[in-house]
Order: sequence, then structure tokens, then C-alpha cells
Amino acid sequence: MKLAYVDAFSGVSGDMFLAALLDAGLSLQILNEQLAFLDLPEAVTVQVEETHKGALRASLVTVVASDSHHHRHLEDIQRIITESRLEDEVKATSLKVFQVLAEAEARVHGVPLEHVHFHEVGALDSIVDVVGTAIGLHVLGIERLYASALPYGTGQINTEHGPLPLPAPATLQILSQAHVPLVASPAQVELVTPTGAAILAALATFERPDLTLERIGVGAGRRDLPWPNVLRLWVGCTKAEQDLPMVLLETNIDDMNPQLLGAVMSRLFEAGARDVFFTPIFMKKNRPATMLSVIARRAEEATLTKIILEQTTTLGLRAQPISRVEAEREFTTVDTPYGAIPVKLKILDGTRLQAQPEYDACVKVAEAMGVPIGDVYMEALLAGRTLVK
Repeated sequence: MKLAYVDAFSGVSGDMFLAALLDAGLSLQILNEQLAFLDLPEAVTVQVEETHKGALRASLVTVVASDSHHHRHLEDIQRIITESRLEDEVKATSLKVFQVLAEAEARVHGVPLEHVHFHEVGALDSIVDVVGTAIGLHVLGIERLYASALPYGTGQINTEHGPLPLPAPATLQILSQAHVPLVASPAQVELVTPTGAAILAALATFERPDLTLERIGVGAGRRDLPWPNVLRLWVGCTKAEQDLPMVLLETNIDDMNPQLLGAVMSRLFEAGARDVFFTPIFMKKNRPATMLSVIARRAEEATLTKIILEQTTTLGLRAQPISRVEAEREFTTVDTPYGAIPVKLKILDGTRLQAQPEYDACVKVAEAMGVPIGDVYMEALLAGRTLVK
């Protein structure tokens, strides 16, 4: 299992995290191709450059946009993500982070969740940082994220609400909700941004894991501090997949309009389900029915159970612990007559066994070039075969 540890000794922001992912091996080309799936009204690309913070080399990210003055509500951001052509796992991760942000903003400003009006965190940079991070974790195959304690400084920050104390109220609320361990810092600047806090609060466990280290990504912050202002992402693996508690949730449904089940699937993925699938079955009196199955981490069991009971007609469901064995995965690109296409590599005991083209990328290329999707997919499949064994 692939995992990563966020060494945030100098704090964390969305762009620092994204830069660390790029430095750890995320392809800039794949990132920009995937971000285009959002269909934002702004034309946006991510640029990365090498820089130095003190004596340390690091990657620095810049978001280049045609127009970044849109202020959005939570429902606007949710719609942009949900209606995109991104992978379901990327959508679910992104939505989870923005939900944490919105709940903190609602609490701080004393307004209902649906009335939260994002300013700084609703700007284009934050959308790119959050969705880009979700893309990076997915592309690099990182299944579990861990993080160090976070430093906090003092002083003030200027916002659209005027000067506010540090840590910023939204950041402090996020850290409080997630019971994040904190360490004092002499810095008189913002070390942890709301976006950075939300990413870790939503996705990370705050402890140091046992891992076999494979690579390190170093992302730069924009400020110069008395120490190297960087975030280090340690990427490694562990064979202890059996230590990851998983659960299988199932229920049989024979009295619900099947057209509504697609929406239930979306809600479950958004809430963190690892897989959701339907099986046609026959129940008593030979009545056609559907078995809903959900595979998830044990930590998400209560949330997913509540969604199933609220969103379907079932009166109960089965839950059983399961174990899972997986091959490792790696993402790269291959050159084809239609351009570069991302492929997913399956790896077992260090050997590349298969290379599967990313379907959404093939669709986009086929539509842009006016050729059959099968032609693009086959060329990518043939090119991918040169990478295996």
C-alpha cells in the first residue's frame, strides 16, 4: 500500500502541498490535463519552477488564470466538481475538503452552511490547490495520508473581513474540529492557511507511520523565513494492507425507483466510499431487486450507513469486516500518434505487469481530434505495453 507523510515543520498551504506532490513525481502535464476537466469559466494552468529556500532546493507552484475574481458559494464549487469529468475518487476527495472548509466558515461567521460565501478560499487558486491535491494523491496512488503536528504563529493577517488574528479564525476552527496537534512557533506570519488546514484535517491522520521510503517531494512557500520555508512530503509503501480495517456494507432494495440509485452512488463516493456497486437479484415472490454494496474504511462506516438509511428505502443493512490485497500502482504518460496519454501501471513485487490507458483522457483526445475513442485507446494500450515486464 502506498502512503505519504506530510512533514509540515514550517506549516502548510494548498500551493505548498501541490508543489510537494509535483516534486514527488506528479506529472505537470497530467495535472493540467485533469484540471481542464473542471470546465471552469477561467482559463487556468499550473506552472512549477525550481527555487531555493535557505539552503534547500524546492518546487514552487504558480496558478496562471485569465480571470480569478469569481467569488463562489459552496454549492457553486460542489457543482463544478460534481459535473466535471474527473475520476469519482478525485471528486470525492475534493468535495470532502471543501465541506470541511465550508463548515468552518459557517461556524466562524455564524451563518447556515448554504449561506457561506467563500472569499479567499473560494478563489480560483484554492480550487486548483484542492482539486490538484486530490488529483496528485490519486495519480501517485497514495491511499493513506499522515501528517506531523502543525506550527502556529502569532500576529495578524489582512482579509476581506479586515485584519484578523493568527491563526486565522477559519483555520483555527478547522484545527479544532479535527483535534489537530499544534506546536508553538516564533513566526509572526501565517504558517497554516485555511486551505492547507482543510486538506490535512479532511484527509490525514496526525501520526508518524512506519514506511519504506521511496521518494521525497519538497514544496516551497512564498515567504522567506529564518528557516527553510518548505513542506516535505515523504512517499513510501507498506505491506501491512491487512492492518487497514475495511468494511463491506450491503442491503437488498426491491421497493425503490432504480433511477434514484445513481444519486445514492454519488453521495456514497463523496462521503469516502472506496467502491460502490449494484447487483441485480431476485427476492421473495421472485421480485426483481438490487443489492447495493459499499466497500469502505471502517472509519467511514457510520457516515456511509447513515447515507444509505437516509437516501434509500431500506430498513437495515449488513456490515462485515473484510481484508483487501492490492497490487501497487503507478501513473505515467505514453507517446502516441494522438499525443501524450496517461496510463496506469499495475506493479507486483517490483515488476510492472499491466498498463491501462486512462479512459477519460482518451475520450478527451478523441473528441478534440475527431477520431474514434477505440483508436486512441488502442494506440495508448500498445504504447503502454512497452513499459511492462
